[in-house]
Amino acid sequence: MGELLALLSACCFASANVTIMRGAGPKGEDNGAFLSILITLTISAMLWIFFGLRDGWPRLDRLGMLWFAGAGVLTIFIGRVFGYASVQHIGAVRASAVKRLSPMFSVMLGVLVLGESLDSPTIIGMLLIFSSFAVLLKQSLTARAPSEESGAPRPAQSLVTMLTNIGFFYGPISALAYAVGYVARKQGLMLMPEPAFGTMFGSMVGAVVFVLAARFLDSYRHAIRSALTTFNPWLLAAGILSSTGQILYFSALSYSSISRVALISSMEVFVTMFLSIILFRSRQQLTAPILLAGGLGVAGTALIVLRAG
Repeated sequence: MGELLALLSACCFASANVTIMRGAGPKGEDNGAFLSILITLTISAMLWIFFGLRDGWPRLDRLGMLWFAGAGVLTIFIGRVFGYASVQHIGAVRASAVKRLSPMFSVMLGVLVLGESLDSPTIIGMLLIFSSFAVLLKQSLTARAPSEESGAPRPAQSLVTMLTNIGFFYGPISALAYAVGYVARKQGLMLMPEPAFGTMFGSMVGAVVFVLAARFLDSYRHAIRSALTTFNPWLLAAGILSSTGQILYFSALSYSSISRVALISSMEVFVTMFLSIILFRSRQQLTAPILLAGGLGVAGTALIVLRAG
């Protein structure tokens, strides 16, 4: 069950990546991050109320709530905000590739902090997935690819120039925040096995932190105003998809280890890639390195899923 939920989560996150690209304005404009936090809060609250009425209300654990609050700051606020910004600055495919550093961090933290073990098939699968990341990221950074937004060819850029793009700074921060946040969420679930409540409480904390940050940052104030006054169907869809992906991911943690869930969710980058090609058919091409990266990633994920079965 955990493996299936992780795959569904990856598909939701991938779909959110491409809808962010379609709905976000120019760099510096609102990218829908705060709207997505509000949507996550709403969806998870509805699920919590539904399950509470059906199965009874959960017993609150103070330490578990603290873990959920920490996870909310890390995943709902830092991870989500920086992840959206990364997509806005460097595009859906590249941002997804950089964000997939999260599985590496998650596996390391799962082994070092939670004492999770790695069997041989999982290690081989991990190596295949990381190899696919390396191929895809190299292709993404060095290829003279057309622009996702306009379709016009990009001028040739050096690797150093491309890596100075702020989006390549936001991506790793988002990945690390997600990885540490998932460990915090896993700890909270051990004390309170309530994914819906944990997501709702974490989203509430993340929204409060966002509002507090808006007191000092104009961009955050603009994001709050836009979320409450402007209707953007693409950003609304991105918020629903990313919120659903977050809830599915946290639910997957209730059934499986952080290492396994993180590695399986790595399929996000490949789903993003193919969705981008579908939506921007005339702008992106399936090159040999992209196909190789996709094949390595699928093989690694399949190995982990089949081993779990």
